Amino acid sequence: MLKLKQKFYLASQSPRRKKLLQQIGLNPHILKLDFNEEFQENESPIKTVKRIALHKMASAKKVVKDGIILTADTIVVLERTIIGKPNNKKDALRILTELSGKTHYVYTGFVLYNTSTKNEIFSYEKSAVTFRELTKKEILDYIDSGSPMDKAGAYGIQDDYGAVFVKKISGCYYNVVGLPLSKVFMTLQKII
Repeated sequence: MLKLKQKFYLASQSPRRKKLLQQIGLNPHILKLDFNEEFQENESPIKTVKRIALHKMASAKKVVKDGIILTADTIVVLERTIIGKPNNKKDALRILTELSGKTHYVYTGFVLYNTSTKNEIFSYEKSAVTFRELTKKEILDYIDSGSPMDKAGAYGIQDDYGAVFVKKISGCYYNVVGLPLSKVFMTLQKII
């Protein structure tokens, strides 16, 4: 468990990230930022998650004057193509069909900032996830549950049903959920 003397802010509305932070004893204040996550052509996955996490941090710094702030961005990459959240059910079907039977990579970039010391650290994690071959019915049933619509790559490894798509994972499981907990924990200790 990590005890912080300052308020801790999470600039994300992801219930998954909030729950992960609670697992390590943090109860973050949630910052609701309006932010458009745009991908740029020919930008590497690491540069993408860094750029977006830093842009989120710039917005968060305007709101928070005292405390520690965490921003993060998670993307899925398949064959050098960045896959964000699905736009609609048809897009979710396309994404999950493309991921079926293949290995993709999940990148999460995060920034931690301490308003007192002005110390800011960026870090990231990369995990490989292999899906088994999925049937169209499985994909459609999952889409009908509504779960894929707010997740990069149109799935959640922590979902009751989404979990059965995963044949194997190499790397940090929590990164695939949306926040590499161990790395965030270690980085937090460097800035407090």
